[in-house]
Amino acid sequence: MTDLGRVPTGSAPARPRRRPHRPAGAGGRRLLRAALMLLTLALVAGPTAPGLPSARALASGDLVVEDTAGVLYRPQLERDLRDVDFYQPTRVAVYTVRGTSSGNLNEQTLAFARKQHPEWISDDGQKWADGWFILAVDPQGRHVGTYTGEDRKLSEDEQADVQEATKDLFRQAQWTDGTVAGVVKAAALIERPWYRNPGLIVLGVAAVVVALGALVARAVARAGRRRRFEEALARGNDSYASVTRDLEVTELHANTIPASSRHGSRMLERWSSFLDDYHGLTTVRSRLDGLSPRDRARKEQVSAAQDYERGIVRLDGLDDAIADANALLNHDGGWEAAWQRQSGELLGQLDEAEAMIDTPETAGSEESRGAIRALARRVRADVETWAAGLRDGSLTGDDALDRLAAAQRDLGTRLDVHADAVISDRTRDEKEADLMRSALEDSRRGRGPQRRSSSIVRYSTADLRGFPVWMYVAGLHAGQSSVDHARSSSSSGGSTTGYGASGGSFSGSGSSSSF
Repeated sequence: MTDLGRVPTGSAPARPRRRPHRPAGAGGRRLLRAALMLLTLALVAGPTAPGLPSARALASGDLVVEDTAGVLYRPQLERDLRDVDFYQPTRVAVYTVRGTSSGNLNEQTLAFARKQHPEWISDDGQKWADGWFILAVDPQGRHVGTYTGEDRKLSEDEQADVQEATKDLFRQAQWTDGTVAGVVKAAALIERPWYRNPGLIVLGVAAVVVALGALVARAVARAGRRRRFEEALARGNDSYASVTRDLEVTELHANTIPASSRHGSRMLERWSSFLDDYHGLTTVRSRLDGLSPRDRARKEQVSAAQDYERGIVRLDGLDDAIADANALLNHDGGWEAAWQRQSGELLGQLDEAEAMIDTPETAGSEESRGAIRALARRVRADVETWAAGLRDGSLTGDDALDRLAAAQRDLGTRLDVHADAVISDRTRDEKEADLMRSALEDSRRGRGPQRRSSSIVRYSTADLRGFPVWMYVAGLHAGQSSVDHARSSSSSGGSTTGYGASGGSFSGSGSSSSF
């Protein structure tokens, strides 16, 4: 008789098992089913589930109040805490003390307990005693602390939640109400049974959301990337059409720019790479246009479309600069319109700079504002003088462009000084100043949509600052947002967990923070 658990000698080898076919999206659907089961369990197992603990009211004698700061109204405190329910019998101590903003409330509470209430501390002197919850507040130093025995231990996040529950009231000097709010919050968290944890239902809901998200997130992300691709390609194609339409005229302009001109020779260097750049971008455009909707949603293709946009927008500005250089340097019939465009770009920068210094958030100092206003007045008058010089022949096109470049450099220098003044005015310390400087530098390196510029001096002057006013404004506003966020994050003072030099080896569960 053959052993059914063995393969007979000489028989064909066992065929490898094949994995069952799993249709696309099956993983997301399995995750969704599991999430729904978890959510159902959380909803069914409610506070009436058999065999689970119920809440217990704070018993008489379980409240100890040590109001050394003299800020609590004890009749209200005792009345409001009488009906507070804890999940396990818990004794509550409330301790107030007048300290300083730099004081350590943890250390102060421990010192007071050692001297006045040793029953708050475990027999070995290293922890808070089992069964206790202690709420401490320093109304003068503006600190609140929470401490528990090991059997009533709260996580760091839960300690922060209890402290946070008091702060709005404490900030309004409502010390009794704030204390009640803290004890109520602690009662809701200490020894909370699993079925009362809102996080469980949140977890179930989140799991459902995640599961559903797994089915649609990819499509949504792809749609967003495809939209960015289409927008960049459309903006780039608008500039491409302009460059293509003017290509022959641009070549004629370039061929008649005087090579002996200082600015003209540099514009000719730009032209020497213009056609190569144009043909390269034509190839890129053709490839991008031919991509399928699926490929257009790929990150690398979105990046390629944005690079194409920036490159062709730059050429769109350069061809206008070549045309103006030809007119201005040859002093032909169109020189005055060319001069108005070239000087107009600088005057527009000055207008933006004056709008910036008139805005309270970017006002800077009186000195830095005065320097920018003085430059604006002088340059506006100079532009008229330079135009007159071009008109009567006393000023060459090269000389006029040199003066525009010098004014642009001067504006850049004064904007740097003003930005430093804004940072000094809007920050409290060097750390905040570094945040604003970093945001300003990020604005300089920004890779957003290219702003078209037809300024000859920007293309022909190697050391000219390429940092327009709008970048200063964007960087300073971003820096202020970073500072405001940092201040908001630290407004609660952070959490202090140590017990100071006098605490010794004490390691009871608890922390404090400021309000």
